[in-house]
Amino acid sequence: MKLSEIYIRDPFILPYDGRYYLFGTPGQYSWAGQDGFYCHISDDLENWSEPIHCFEAPDGFWATEHYWAPEVHYYNGRFFMFASFFAKGHMRAVQVLAADKPEGPYEVWSCPLTPNDWMCLDGTLYVENGVPYMIFCHEWVQVSDGEMCIVRLTDDLKGTVGQPRVLFKASQTGWSSPKISGGLVTDGPYMHTCADGRLIMIWSSYDENGYVEAVAYSDNGSVNGEWKHCQKTMSSVNGGHGMIFKTFDGEMLFTMHHPNGPAGSERAAIMKLAEIPDEPFLKIVTK
Repeated sequence: MKLSEIYIRDPFILPYDGRYYLFGTPGQYSWAGQDGFYCHISDDLENWSEPIHCFEAPDGFWATEHYWAPEVHYYNGRFFMFASFFAKGHMRAVQVLAADKPEGPYEVWSCPLTPNDWMCLDGTLYVENGVPYMIFCHEWVQVSDGEMCIVRLTDDLKGTVGQPRVLFKASQTGWSSPKISGGLVTDGPYMHTCADGRLIMIWSSYDENGYVEAVAYSDNGSVNGEWKHCQKTMSSVNGGHGMIFKTFDGEMLFTMHHPNGPAGSERAAIMKLAEIPDEPFLKIVTK
């Protein structure tokens, strides 16, 4: 398959052992009907396998819909998938799955790691000085002004340590707008450490014109620093929920879904990135 043939939102690409593994929200199952996750495998980022069913919800699994935004991290010798789940009568939550191979099969590893009375989504793993953290979104659908939150995880990624706290709210950007979405949105966080030590978070929201990829940065290079916001967004093309990865040749690439709609048009776009000294610190070089 070509990338243009894969209907996907929230793309996440894991390079591992000479191959690339593409995960994401299957577009046709974004809102209903999904009971698992799929991955595609490539040797060259151009030609991809047919979808491989990498997680199938076991009997009795609590979530019945909105299986969203899986991302896979290699940690302590295993592969851990952070993903969002939902069921009527339950809050949307982030939970961890685990596997011995990047393509799975993945099995349930943790209980939901987000507060059981919060609507949450889009957890990502970040490890600082050997300590694992999850950055996730407290959804605007519950709090109106979407929050980007952090919670420390246990070393085995099965639980949390202490209570989550807010890193920033969408309103603090100065440009996030409810004009299109109806609220101030935070979603799709992904952490990136620049070559000079700057710690950056890319994430998505809406401005006056549409869905965009934004950049925030820590004032001291730590995830526990004060987070500030670039006034220039990385993209302004109605696309977002992106992440950064390196090829096996060391080239830094960025992927996001573009466009954000209408339904059926969403695809994973892969672009070359460069680090720059000025806002927004990351620049799309090629499309």
